[in-house]
Parts: sequence; C-alpha cells; structure tokens
Amino acid sequence: MVFTGDEFGDGANYIAKSLKKENIHGSFFLTGNFYRNKKFAKALKELKRNGNYLGSHSDKHLLYCDWVKRDSLLVTHEEFQNDLENAYKELKHWDIEKKDAHYFLPPYEWYNDSISKWTKEMGLQLVDFTPGTRSNADYTYPEMGKKYVSSDSVFNSIVHYEMRSANGLNGFILLVHIGTDPRRTDKFYKRLPELINELKERGYEFVRIDELL
Repeated sequence: MVFTGDEFGDGANYIAKSLKKENIHGSFFLTGNFYRNKKFAKALKELKRNGNYLGSHSDKHLLYCDWVKRDSLLVTHEEFQNDLENAYKELKHWDIEKKDAHYFLPPYEWYNDSISKWTKEMGLQLVDFTPGTRSNADYTYPEMGKKYVSSDSVFNSIVHYEMRSANGLNGFILLVHIGTDPRRTDKFYKRLPELINELKERGYEFVRIDELL
C-alpha cells in the first residue's frame, strides 16, 4: 500500500495510527511541499519512527507531460533534474538519504519514457500504482460531477478486483492519498482499517515498496 501527498495531509495522523495498530508498514511518496509543511511534522515523525518507507513524489508536484499527448513534455531535462534534486535535499532534512529512498513515484502518477530515462540517470527507480481499482480516485469530490468516486465505490472496486483477477492482489501497488480537498467529506482513508482487515482475512500481507520490488 502506497500513499501520496502534496498540499493535503488531513489523513496523515489517522493513517499513521491505523498502520501502527495493524502492525503493518506503508510506503509514503510525498512532495517537498509536504515535507516542508510544519502542520505535517508530527505525523511524519511518527511514520518514520514506526518504520514506514518515506520517499519522494517530486519537490513542487510538477506535471511532467501533457494529459492528452503523453509524449509531449511540459518540463525540460534541467527543470526535472533540479526539482528532483531539491526533493532529495528536503528528504535529507529528515535524515533520509537517497539510497534509502531509491524508489520514486512521479507527481500525478503521470510520466512518459523520457521521465523514466531521466529518473534512471539520477540513480532512481520509477514506480507507479497498479491499475485496475479506483483507489487512486479517492481524491475526487462531488463538485467534480461524473469524475467523483465515493468511498463505497473505491472499496468495492478493490474487493471486486481481488476476486476476479487471476493473481488477486499479489504484488499489487495500491495507491491511496494521504489527504484530500476539504470538499471531499467522504474520506476513504477512514475505511483503511476495514480494508486492511478484509484483505488480511483473504491471506494478504502488507509490505513496504522496497520489500515488494
């Protein structure tokens, strides 16, 4: 299970406590903006102390390429490199070295082959969520109209995928947001204890990204 975050972190304390209670580790890919935000410092300290993986989601949450023409870059190589270097400088403030945060999850979970190549050139491994469920839509809110996905729909999509997929959720990278826009009052992270117990009963174990890959 991986968690991403940039400006919103309202679920950070709840998630940290839930993972500790269930005696499992998550992998957190957060932006430099998030690490710098003093509001999230307490939760970050707890996540680190409890042995969760803390990695980068870029520094400024840049959109690397066009949503429609994915091969069209919106950043230069230099802009990408500078942003990512700044992100890892921020991690150092938390005593996290680059070698300890080798995996990198790109902002918006959106990238192309150039971004993969540039990431590798910096000595990092790009990772992303496994498609098939609606967990990554837990950031949506009612004002978004048809794009909105309720927490019930997110939960059910995970359970249904597990049942119909030949491999179930083995090796699955399930992405959840550490916080969402206040306009979303139906917070999916509040369903994590229920989801974790459901999947544990089905025989699954939760491991850090560096234990999975």
